[in-house]
Amino acid sequence: MCVSTARLRRYSDLMTMPDSFIQRQQLDASMADTFLEHLCLLDIDQEPITARNTSIICTVGPASRSIQKLQEMVKAGMNIARLNFSHGSHEYHSETIKNIREAVETITSDPLYYRPVAIALDTKGPEIRTGLVKGVNEVQLVKGSHVRVVTAESERDKTDATMVWVDYPHLPKVLEKGRRIYIDDGLLALKVLEIGSDWVDTVVEAGGLLCSRKGVNLPGCDLIGLQAVSEQDEADLRFGVAHGVDMVFASFIRSAQDVKDVRRALGELGSHIKVISKVESRQGVQNFEEILVESDGVMVARGDLGIEIPAEKVFIAQKMMIGRCNSAGKPVICATQMLESMVSHPRPTRAESSDVANAVLDGADCVMLSAETAKGKFPLEAVAMMHSICREAEAAIFHHQLFEELRRLTPLTSDPTEVTAIGAVESSFKCCAGAIIVLTSSGRSSHLLSRYRPRCPIIAVTRSPQVARQSQLLRGVFPALFHPLPAPVWADDVDSRVKFGMDIGKARGFFKSGDMVIVVTGWIPGSGHTNIMRAVQSVNA
Repeated sequence: MCVSTARLRRYSDLMTMPDSFIQRQQLDASMADTFLEHLCLLDIDQEPITARNTSIICTVGPASRSIQKLQEMVKAGMNIARLNFSHGSHEYHSETIKNIREAVETITSDPLYYRPVAIALDTKGPEIRTGLVKGVNEVQLVKGSHVRVVTAESERDKTDATMVWVDYPHLPKVLEKGRRIYIDDGLLALKVLEIGSDWVDTVVEAGGLLCSRKGVNLPGCDLIGLQAVSEQDEADLRFGVAHGVDMVFASFIRSAQDVKDVRRALGELGSHIKVISKVESRQGVQNFEEILVESDGVMVARGDLGIEIPAEKVFIAQKMMIGRCNSAGKPVICATQMLESMVSHPRPTRAESSDVANAVLDGADCVMLSAETAKGKFPLEAVAMMHSICREAEAAIFHHQLFEELRRLTPLTSDPTEVTAIGAVESSFKCCAGAIIVLTSSGRSSHLLSRYRPRCPIIAVTRSPQVARQSQLLRGVFPALFHPLPAPVWADDVDSRVKFGMDIGKARGFFKSGDMVIVVTGWIPGSGHTNIMRAVQSVNA
């Protein structure tokens, strides 16, 4: 072990480039020969990665929807703004979208520091919820007490300590004696005793306070009659298309057909919108492969998933889904309770910090904040903390092994763009490049580069605002929106865009003059022609 360690340390000592920001962080560990050596060489005194590669998704709610607060969140690291359509009217969300766009456009006038922010519409999906609590804000369900769960429409607003209404008429048909009903993310648990035509008698196994409109889970039940896209979802998706959202987080996806139903609801006008499938049930996990094929990406939605399957198995599902997404080259989001304690406290627990870091080490492209930024007391601190944890975790990734495994998984290909992407990422490792600059019109080239997980950031120069925003789904991609019209001479246009990428890299501290940079371009205008890769020193570009 000592000999190997000495050899690895010489690897970093041989680097004769100027002091670099990105290349040297945990370099010895990153380029180790074995996983055990990688772990042994991790060093707590090493600086974190300067350019965070993992995107941060923030749920925008009452605590964060003002223009000023949104600007502060963008500065703190927000890349994607999530709108939760389980709550709020269309008028409410329309105003929020307007505020997000105004915040982004007014945060700076310097194109070198412009930060595109994508907008994601999270559908309500086929949820089951309780009704309104009668007369008060909340009611106490006492452990050991008997509660009747009813579905009759006449009882919708009459929930109390002895009767709970739910909006799922088929409830008595899908339950059996001994099954459990979980409410409010599993905080409340009811065990089924007797079943009637439109009621279910239960005993409270886990008590607590019940508020209005809380989510209901029925683990192990075949939920008949629950469509992937409800009438409300269709109206919400039409709203999203009309307001130009960039992506849809489709809730409770259980099969490939569910994804197709979402795309059908988006229609031709919404065909450009990315569909990210939220897998949050046992059925969704079992059908994961077919869901992945039809989706643009996947969200590991651990909240409901942790009720639908045993909590101790959630990490297995998380690692499996992230691994398969990495193998398929599709973005994957890790979500739910990542920094939950920061809803009410300025610092996370040690376990939460490790949870975020391990999601990054597993291979997540994005990590998501929910209540932390939507209604928490410390939304800015939560984003800043997420940013810091991601930087530390990214420096500790075993990049050498990761790239080799991803390359081995790639079948032989005659696609020049993919071949160029593989060569560019390998070259970036060989010269410890400060960045990869890619010129892209459709976003495909930057997507392929991200798939092979370079250590350095990918500066994706594009003229398309939508491509820039949607690129925020991809690990390591820093979209750079280039406004000038195309130059009459193609070569001049390429040079001007590459220079813009170089200027951004220097301005943001990704690299300095003299550092190596990999440049990826096409040989003629248009999409699908990326096949040129060159290594340059930033001072000479």
